[in-house]
Amino acid sequence: MPALRPEPRPGVLKIKAYVPGKSDAPGAAKVYKLSSNESPLGPSPQAVAAYHAVAEHLEDYPDGAATALREAIGRTYGLDPTRIVCGAGSDDLLNLLARAYLADGDEAIHTTHGFLVYPITTLGAGATPVVAPEKNFTADVDAILACVTERTKIVFLANPNNPTGTFIPFDEVKRLHRGLPPHVLLVIDAAYAEYVRRNDYAAGIELVATSENVVMCRTFSKIYGLAAVRLGWLYGPPHIVDALNRIRGPFNVNAPAIAAGVAAMADSAHVERARAHNDRWLAWLTEEIGRLGLDVTPSVANFILIHFPGDQGKTAAAADAFLSARGLVLRQVGVYGLPNALRMSVGCEEANRLVVQALAEFLGKA
Repeated sequence: MPALRPEPRPGVLKIKAYVPGKSDAPGAAKVYKLSSNESPLGPSPQAVAAYHAVAEHLEDYPDGAATALREAIGRTYGLDPTRIVCGAGSDDLLNLLARAYLADGDEAIHTTHGFLVYPITTLGAGATPVVAPEKNFTADVDAILACVTERTKIVFLANPNNPTGTFIPFDEVKRLHRGLPPHVLLVIDAAYAEYVRRNDYAAGIELVATSENVVMCRTFSKIYGLAAVRLGWLYGPPHIVDALNRIRGPFNVNAPAIAAGVAAMADSAHVERARAHNDRWLAWLTEEIGRLGLDVTPSVANFILIHFPGDQGKTAAAADAFLSARGLVLRQVGVYGLPNALRMSVGCEEANRLVVQALAEFLGKA
């Protein structure tokens, strides 16, 4: 019997729509938003100036190839600009990859606490998301490889992972790649790569450069402080770049974003200040919150995952309500399978100190 109205493709109605971190705290005199891993230092002043300059010519279409931005990225990382694709945030690029490489009946693997966009984009393409178990809130290469079947077409690996802040060393990433069939695409999502200070970490550039089935996604939303303009980029093999350029929107990156991105990449001093701020306060928050008796998952990114005991009223939900009443907005992560944890972005000094003080009060240790 024919349908009585238009119906979406299979999988779409199985999607649980992505809900961003909340931004408000009703009743609070001042709000400190620590729910979306935004940069407490904001964007480079040079990026802001470049953004405003484009406002004089909003009648003009942007360069559909984002040439200046791809060249700026190429100069910064020593990459061939023809192997770079830019998008409206890395989410845009993840969706393009799913559209290009997943079909009905295919499978795409992500880990237990992986970024929510992976199952969303998989289902949207008509494929089936497959969850690989983690070990200690960290991706497990053997568990991922055990999930691979003849239907597997993509493996999504967030490294570092959001919302846990954990990572796997580059040797493990290479081991994962060696274990995958050549037709399976390994997508390394390195949105937080700029924050990592570990010698055994690599974002994936070398692996992409020497492989036919690996891409690396990056973003300007985190350390560059450009979340509002939605800007991301991908480095991949020429044949994958060609496929994505055939299906992406002809003007999928707007002109103010391109200008801001070029300027942001040029201001290396601002990036280093953001990195130094994160180094200081990530360590401080981990230590101080740990002293309160709460478990904090070791993080290499710009956020921490705080675990609550869950008994005697000391739940994550109760802590969230207590903090929100004081204008301290963290991220509940129950939808990630972490009902008794909160994710906290590293904020400005005032916000960081206020959270520790408020948690001490919540736990009765002030």
